[in-house]
Amino acid sequence: MKKLISILLLILFLVSTTELYQLLKIPQLIEHYFEHKDLNSEMTLTAFLKTHYDHPVKDGDYGKDQKLPFIIHAKPLTLLFTLDKGLQIDTQQELFVNIISHKMPSMDEDHCFKGFLNSVWEPPRFSFKSGKQLIYNL
Repeated sequence: MKKLISILLLILFLVSTTELYQLLKIPQLIEHYFEHKDLNSEMTLTAFLKTHYDHPVKDGDYGKDQKLPFIIHAKPLTLLFTLDKGLQIDTQQELFVNIISHKMPSMDEDHCFKGFLNSVWEPPRFSFKSGKQLIYNL
C-alpha cells in the first residue's frame, strides 16, 4: 500500500511540476488526427505530425491545433510561502557579541599575503629548548 501511495504521489508531483502533463493531451491528438483523416483519407500520421509540429499553419482549426500536446508550454507549478505580517521575533541584547576587528596583512598584486609564499616551504626559524632560552636557526 505504501508503495502504491508513493508512486501516485510521485506521478502527481511530476505531472504538476514538469511537462509530463502534456502526455495527458494525447487523446486530443488522436481525435484531431482522425478529423484530418476524414477530410483527407490519404493523410498519414507522419504527414499529420509534420503539418502540426514541423511547419504549423494558422488555418480554420488553429484553436484545436493549440490544444495538441507540446504545442503550448505552460509554466510549472510554483509554490509560494509567505509569513504573517504580525510575526515578531524577539531578541535579547546579551546574545549579540561585539566583533573585534583585526588588521589583515596587505595583499600584493597576486592576491597572496606578503611574505607568505617565501616562508611556506621553509623550516621553522627558531626552536624552543628546555627552559626559557630561545635558539634561532639561521
